[in-house]
Amino acid sequence: MSEKPIPPRPGLGAPGARLAEILRVDHAGELGAVHIYRGQRAVLGAGRGHERTAAQLAEMEGHEAVHLARFDRLLTEHGVRPTAMTPFWRLAGFALGAGTALMGDKAAHACTEAVENVIEQHYAGQIAELADREPALAAELSKFRDEELAHRDTAVEEGAREAPGYALLSAVIQAGCRAAIKISEKL
Repeated sequence: MSEKPIPPRPGLGAPGARLAEILRVDHAGELGAVHIYRGQRAVLGAGRGHERTAAQLAEMEGHEAVHLARFDRLLTEHGVRPTAMTPFWRLAGFALGAGTALMGDKAAHACTEAVENVIEQHYAGQIAELADREPALAAELSKFRDEELAHRDTAVEEGAREAPGYALLSAVIQAGCRAAIKISEKL
């Protein structure tokens, strides 16, 4: 289920302000994702028996780093500041990643699935909103969304839904992601 696109705001400068919100929140999301994977790899990368998961996490982190680098450039090109929450999102992302990894491989994958479910909906809404007025950006977001969906599918295949306390873990992570999106758009 996709989020409904936000209708255009009236007034001069409104499309630019909305584009700034989109770029800021997407940059924050990719930054958070990179740090989630870093936290997970800090825990699982050091332990024996987790090589497969650590390699998958490293690959996913690589995709997120490419997305983050692109949003870094877009922020600069459009003169948009990153969220004021950047230091907190780095710390929170790493803590979420490390915390879920401490619960095991399946919990780390449950984290990925939960985050990517929210991000897919978020990107889908933005793609619909931007399709007519920013088609090149909408196309980039579509590519990023497809990569996020591949991460989610990998997580599910690797047993995300078998994690201890899966339903609660997933619900809490998704609620946190939705809150982070709202906060990062504005701050």
